[in-house]
Amino acid sequence: MTQVRAVTTSDAAAWLRMRCDLWPDGSEAEYRAEIDQFFAGQVREPFATLVALNSSGDAVGFAELSIRSYAEDCATDRVAYLEGWYVVPEARRQGVGTALVRAAEEWARLQGCTEFASDALIDNHVSAAAHRALGFQETVQIRCFRKVLG
Repeated sequence: MTQVRAVTTSDAAAWLRMRCDLWPDGSEAEYRAEIDQFFAGQVREPFATLVALNSSGDAVGFAELSIRSYAEDCATDRVAYLEGWYVVPEARRQGVGTALVRAAEEWARLQGCTEFASDALIDNHVSAAAHRALGFQETVQIRCFRKVLG
């Protein structure tokens, strides 16, 4: 049985480990600082974080949430957004991801949102399939560009 609840400071180490697994291009120090700032109320994003616990009470997944004023193909200007979604490999395909998204949807409704959006890298077919399995509709594929102005 999976329990999903808001992340607490006692989850910080597990959340850090999972963030490093989800986003390996970032640094552990950067993620640790962001987690510390989250608990200190010093960040705008994520607005909320949920953690999934297995029957032993171990953290096996998380969902980071925000509210955006714009999301691709959404009609409202207050869109709940799934910024990060991760389940440890040994807990996948056991309903943990579903439990996290369902709890995130409920969180979004309580925030007054009527739309929920997310994204995945264009070549992340596993994430795309997981999103579709939970009722997300793929709306657009884009490539983003960046240019440093000196």
